[in-house]
Amino acid sequence: MRVCLASTSPARLALLRQSGIEPLTIAPDVDEDAVAARAEAERGEPLPPPELVLLLGRAKAADVAARIPQQVPDFDGIVIGGDSMFALDGRVYGKPYEPAEATRRWREMRGRTGVLHSGHSVFRLRPGADPVEAHAVAEATVTFAADVTDHEIEAYVASGEPLHVAGAFTIDSLGGAFIERVEGDPSTVVGMSLSTLRRLAAELGVTWSDLWPPADASPAS
Repeated sequence: MRVCLASTSPARLALLRQSGIEPLTIAPDVDEDAVAARAEAERGEPLPPPELVLLLGRAKAADVAARIPQQVPDFDGIVIGGDSMFALDGRVYGKPYEPAEATRRWREMRGRTGVLHSGHSVFRLRPGADPVEAHAVAEATVTFAADVTDHEIEAYVASGEPLHVAGAFTIDSLGGAFIERVEGDPSTVVGMSLSTLRRLAAELGVTWSDLWPPADASPAS
């Protein structure tokens, strides 16, 4: 049983590898801003974070699932797509990109609790069969230490780590020391909820342990 990750996120790739899965990775060709803008125009207002992350996660997975038969004709397995956003007091915090913005956010977030929303989409693909999809949103609350100093914030921002991640923080690297509590599946904060992916795979008739390599498989195989 094969797995394709519809993402180039190093964190999501590392998460799957740590859980015993070595996926094929294919970058989705999705204009996220355009997808979000079209959905908001149809509704007449911005989408709430849970709906938006699910919309984008499904779009990414669907794009890759549609292309795999041409790239890997004998692919038999699942395609995983996802998207994450962090919200504090209802305000969505995407990737800050700029050091000044990351610094401003950390000064605002310390001592407070926000919600990490993560949309998941899983497609089951078989040669000669129509794709079948299951999807869900996972959420985890994140509480930041109140005693994070300005010096620590400056040093963290200078590391470059928070500039290109949703919410300007990680839990599995340098930012983990500044997080006091996570309520919910901790892997959600990394980028994907493993427990949610397992449940979605099961809905599609896939047993999670079947995604692991055979016990006697060598690294080269």
